[in-house]
Amino acid sequence: MKKRFIFAGIVMGLFMFLGGQGFYDINTINELEITFAENNWDSILDSYYQAGDEERLTGSALINGVQFDSVGVRYKGNSTYNPNRIKNPLNIKLDHVIDDQTIDGYGTLKLANVYNDPSFVRETLSYEIARKYMPASEANYMKVTINGQYLGLYTSVQSVDKFFADTHFGNRDNAFFKGELTNDSPQNEVVVWGWLGDNEAVYADYYELKSDEGWPELVNFLDVFNNDQSEMEEVLNVDAHLWMLAFDNALVNLDAPVNFGHNFYLYQTGDGQFNPIIWDLNESFGIFAMLLGGAPLTVTGLQHLDPYLNENNSNYPIINKIMDDPVYKTRFIAHMKTILEENFDNGWYETRALEIQDIIDAEVQADPNKFYTYSNFLQNINFSIGNGPQQKIGITQLMEARTSYLLNLADFTADQPQIGIIECLPEAPVSVQEAQFSVHIDGAEEACLYHRSSEMGRFYETELFDDGQHDDGAAGDGLFANSFIANGLVLQYYVVADNADASAFSPARASYEYYTLNLVYLPTENIAINEFMADNDNIVADEAGEYDDWLELYNWSDESLDLSGYFLSDDPTSLDKWEIPAGVEIAAGGFLCFWADEDQEQGELHTNFKLSASGETIILTDPAGNVIDEITFDEQETDISFGRYPDGTGDFIQMTASFGAPNLDGVTENDNETIIAIPQISNYPNPFNPSTTIRFNITEEAYTELNIYNINGQLVKRLVSDNLKAGNQEMIWDGNNENGNKAASGVYFYNLSSGKYNTSGKMVLLK
Repeated sequence: MKKRFIFAGIVMGLFMFLGGQGFYDINTINELEITFAENNWDSILDSYYQAGDEERLTGSALINGVQFDSVGVRYKGNSTYNPNRIKNPLNIKLDHVIDDQTIDGYGTLKLANVYNDPSFVRETLSYEIARKYMPASEANYMKVTINGQYLGLYTSVQSVDKFFADTHFGNRDNAFFKGELTNDSPQNEVVVWGWLGDNEAVYADYYELKSDEGWPELVNFLDVFNNDQSEMEEVLNVDAHLWMLAFDNALVNLDAPVNFGHNFYLYQTGDGQFNPIIWDLNESFGIFAMLLGGAPLTVTGLQHLDPYLNENNSNYPIINKIMDDPVYKTRFIAHMKTILEENFDNGWYETRALEIQDIIDAEVQADPNKFYTYSNFLQNINFSIGNGPQQKIGITQLMEARTSYLLNLADFTADQPQIGIIECLPEAPVSVQEAQFSVHIDGAEEACLYHRSSEMGRFYETELFDDGQHDDGAAGDGLFANSFIANGLVLQYYVVADNADASAFSPARASYEYYTLNLVYLPTENIAINEFMADNDNIVADEAGEYDDWLELYNWSDESLDLSGYFLSDDPTSLDKWEIPAGVEIAAGGFLCFWADEDQEQGELHTNFKLSASGETIILTDPAGNVIDEITFDEQETDISFGRYPDGTGDFIQMTASFGAPNLDGVTENDNETIIAIPQISNYPNPFNPSTTIRFNITEEAYTELNIYNINGQLVKRLVSDNLKAGNQEMIWDGNNENGNKAASGVYFYNLSSGKYNTSGKMVLLK
């Protein structure tokens, strides 16, 4: 979602990922009916759980009336699972047997049985708050029935998987870990994010590998994090980490790495930084009320939990390596203040908790296997349920006192810098040229502008310098400015100001929220990403007859271009993901198509990445690393391409696919007939005068049409043969246009279609 703001004549976008739509819309209670062939399904699932190998029982699932076959089901959870319970947590893999079987892109469903939460809202409310500040799962509710037996109402939380990584980080195949303690982990001596030496095997007691590989990357990360803090930002998204620490502490989420060595993920983006991801918030708001190795906390102990919990504990490098840096420490406090002020100090959380309860009220009443009474459900927003170690503290009982306690601590009342209007000169900066940013800041000793030139990549720091001209003679009351080269098509940025006691961000939710400034792009080369299809079901087949994703480049210059050393990527953090092979050229006025299919053995024009039909980014980069063109797109329709009209310079629109040919103005009528690229095609001579011959081979008799276009995409000549025979054939263009007059000299391109076959090429007509 993008919000638009105007500051000092600059139009800037303020962005954050909100989610919460579709399958995980909080206002939707989904319904799941699972059917197993086995009547003793419960005992089978119990035996699988006890075996610990995550084996699944296969059955069918009906989700909101839609049938899913061959899904895999297992029990999950630690304290929330019990073989004597009817309502146990569930992990349901829709694509267990059938590849790519998903619902709205989600392949795994994770359902919690609300074992420890009388209010039923802790998990969904916590994730809703977290999504304002960091990548976090979507969450709502689901009614579950198995073999006709209604189990009750569950919370349904988005799995942190490759789809999640693709959504939030723009790629899915990098090093990916879950913080997961094993039976071999020393339960009372957990070292969270500790350096345990070079032996990768040791780390398997603390981390579960979720990607195909990644152990060397994790070991290197922990080595640098613990032993070379000057390089910490090279291996860790520090700001995202500060948000996670602030969130867990503010919400007293102690079943988390601030206290326990699990319930988090780590994903490494293409720029080398690991990004922490929160997980398993069902015991937030003080339900998990014990410090590791200690006694349960009292109500006051929960309310007054130290904001720097485990700061000096050597078993928690995850915290003390961060708090060692005074700037990180004040920025951590700034983030926690933002969370408290935006959600708790204003009472928003209580109102929202009651709204969520209204959505599920009837279903909670009807739940035959809930662990608390309906009266407990109504009471636990404001009051504790139970006593002693089993007490479930009321949410407002905890957070009203905790918010007051924290916001009155000296570190929270310290004077923060006040960040004013941010200005850029020129107001519409040109890509690859210098842009100067200035901002008025009161009370700052240092200030930085963090910026990046592509979606989802790393933010880089540029120091802003105080001009020394102060309003009242006080240090830090002045204009901070600096300039740098803004590369690419877009500039995303935020400002941080620090003094000895406090920090401030603009926008306050940075870096998950930031300003966006579109750059004026003056192309240095006449080449562009011209068209692509991210959901090719039955339109264009490659040489192997496979309907794969594809993208097209267009060269609108009058000279051919050698693409050796250029790169294509779908990952903004890895611009050199796939190098175009040496010797590949794109003709003057020509189109060149690449198959985005991760199948490079099929030919040199097959990339090492696929396109996501749910939306992502395509980037073209020159050998020097400059972004030549970039398109970020949303969800695509099956068998409809997305291309520029006019070619090369126009806006992207939906259109009927014109693979290797001039783009069309929108979607035209078609019979959805499969189009297969003609593998053998040539035209000779080229350049030519007065005529050229296009030679090709077709496998069946068919109506054949040859269309000639000029460089502006206008039809010049159409040649038709009603029943061209199978085999080697040719069609001749004599250089004349439709009026019979000689066409002007220059670059032309053709599109040849014969039955369900199609191909394109270019030619040059000489005087």
